Amino acid sequence: MIRQWMASRVLRFAALAAVFATPALTVRAQTEPPLPALQAPISVYNNWSSYDELSDNIPLTEALAMRELDELLRLKNAGVRFDYYMMDAFWFAPGGGYRTWRTPNWPNGPDAWIKKCQANGVKPGLWFSTNTLVKIQAAPAWKDSLNKDGSAMSLSEGGFLPDFMNVLQYWYDHGIRMFKFDFVDLTAAIPATAARLSKAEIKERNATAFREALRAFRKKDPKAVLIAFNGFGGDLDNTVNQLPFRDPTDLRWLEVFQMQYTGDPRPSDVPEASFWRSMDIYSDHMVRRFEQLGFPLERIDSTGFMVGKTGTIYYRGLHAWKGAFLLMMARGGWVNTVHGNLELIRGKDAQWMARAQSLFFELQGLGRIHTFGGIPGDIEPYGFGGVTTRGAVYVVMNPGQSVATISLPRLAPDQLPLGDGRVQFRDAGFVPRLKDNQITLGAGQMAMVGFNTYAAPSYDFGIQDDVIIPRSIQPLRADFHATTPNTIEASIQPPAEGILRVIMRQRTLDGSIRRTWAGGPPDGENMAKVFTIEVTQEGRAIPVNIDYDKIVWSGLSWAVGEIKVAGLVPHKLILVRFHSTEKDSVKLDGAVYQVVY
Repeated sequence: MIRQWMASRVLRFAALAAVFATPALTVRAQTEPPLPALQAPISVYNNWSSYDELSDNIPLTEALAMRELDELLRLKNAGVRFDYYMMDAFWFAPGGGYRTWRTPNWPNGPDAWIKKCQANGVKPGLWFSTNTLVKIQAAPAWKDSLNKDGSAMSLSEGGFLPDFMNVLQYWYDHGIRMFKFDFVDLTAAIPATAARLSKAEIKERNATAFREALRAFRKKDPKAVLIAFNGFGGDLDNTVNQLPFRDPTDLRWLEVFQMQYTGDPRPSDVPEASFWRSMDIYSDHMVRRFEQLGFPLERIDSTGFMVGKTGTIYYRGLHAWKGAFLLMMARGGWVNTVHGNLELIRGKDAQWMARAQSLFFELQGLGRIHTFGGIPGDIEPYGFGGVTTRGAVYVVMNPGQSVATISLPRLAPDQLPLGDGRVQFRDAGFVPRLKDNQITLGAGQMAMVGFNTYAAPSYDFGIQDDVIIPRSIQPLRADFHATTPNTIEASIQPPAEGILRVIMRQRTLDGSIRRTWAGGPPDGENMAKVFTIEVTQEGRAIPVNIDYDKIVWSGLSWAVGEIKVAGLVPHKLILVRFHSTEKDSVKLDGAVYQVVY
C-alpha cells in the first residue's frame, strides 16, 4: 500500500514539475530516482519555545535540553511517539564554525545528549542558520565568500559551501540524522559578483550550488532528513497577500528537502475573540497557500504547534492546545512537530496526545488527507479530511463572525458512503449540528467529525473548554466615524441581553490590511496599548474583556473586545472608541455584534 502510494506521489510531483519548474527540472524529474520523500510520517520534538533567544531572553543550556529529553522519554513511556529530537538555534560556539558547542552553556559538548537520544530510540537533529551569520562569526574558510556588509556568505563562490558541507558530514558521522536549514539568504554574493550580476542571477546561482551540494550529501547519507525553513520562499508575514508570493517558492527544493516550512505560529489577519484561534487560522492558511502552489500536503511543515513559556509563543502555556494539536496533525504534513515545554503535558493530557497521534498517523500514512472549502485568510469555512477503508475524519473551521454550514465532501473514489457520523471534538459553547454530510458551526468554531468506524465513542476527543463559542451571534448597526488621527468611534444602543462584541481591523489608506509590529519581549509593547478599545456610558468607563493583550513579535492587524451588557444602564447609548498608535496614518474599520454564550 505505501509503495503504491509513493509511486503515485512521484508521478504527481513529476506532473507538477512540468507546470511550475524550468525545462531542466522536467528532465531531471523524469530521469532521476524518486524524490527524497519520507517513507512514513514521523514525530519530532523541537526544543524551541522552551527557550527563546530571539523574541525573549531565555537561553539554551545543556541543563534545559537534557530536562526536555527526560520529559520526552516520560511522554514516550505514556505512549506518545517521538522519533527525533531537534536541537534548535544557537547551540554552537560563535567562533567555532558550527563544529564546537557554546560554553559555558554546554561545558561538556553534545555527547551526553546524542548518546541518550540514541540509547532511547530517538534520532538527534541540529539547526543551522545556513549561510547567514546569526550569532556566529565567519570561520576563516568562509571569509572569501562574504557579502559586502559581512552578514552572509555566497553559496556559489569561495570556501563557505565546501566547508559547510564538511560540517554537515561531520555531524552526520557523529549521529545527527535531521538537519534544519534556517535563515538562508539566496541573494548573498561577494562584492564583485554583486556589482556584476542581478539579484535574480545571484539567487539562481546560489540555489543551484546549494541544491547540488545537498543532493551529493543525500546520496552519501540517505538516512538524513533535511528540512527547509526561512528563506526558501513564501510570504509568511500575513494572511491577506494573494498568490503568487512576492518571494516565490521553488518546487525544485523538494528534490533535496523532505519538508518545506510555512511560518512560525502567529496571529492571522482574521479577528477572533480567542487570540489562539486566530493563530490556528494562520497555519491553516499557509498550508493551503503552499498546496495551491503545488506542494504535496505531506511535504508541508506547518510548524503550527508550540506550547511554552517564552515570548516566541506569546507565553501561551497550554492555552487552547488540543485544537492546535489536532489541526497540526490533520493538515497532512509528514513531519509532525511538538515544540516547547514538554513538562506542561502530563497525565491525561499525555494519554490524549497519544490517542490523537495514533488516529492521525493512520490517516497520514495512507497519504489520503485532503483540503476542502474556502481559503482561511478569506474568512471562509474550510477543512481537512482523511479517509481510510474504515471511514473518514474531517476537521473543520468556521473563521467568520456568523454561524455557518459547510459540506463534508467525498475524499476518494473508493471512500465508504458516509454512514453515521459523530462530532468527536469541539470548542465549548455552541454545539455543532451534524446532518448527513453537512455540519453547522458557531462563529470562530473548530470541530472534528468521525464517520463509520471513526464515529465510535473510542474516538471521542472531548471539548476544548478554553475556547468558548457563542450560542448565537447577530450583527448590530454601528456607524463608526473618524475623530482624531487613527481613531474611530460610534454611539451604540446596546442590546437587552448577552455580550457586546466589538471588532476593529486596521488598514492602510488604500484599503489593504496593515499589521503593526510593536516588538518582542522583553522590550516590545503589549498590543493592548497599541490597539486600544475604550467603552463609556454617560462618561463612565465600562470594562472590556480582551484576549490580544500580548507582546506580539509577529505583528497584529485587529482587536476584539467584549462587554457584558448586564453591567450597562438600560436604554442608554454607549460610546465605543478604537485607537491605533501606529506611527503611519491608517484607516480603521469597526463592527459590533450581539453574542449570547
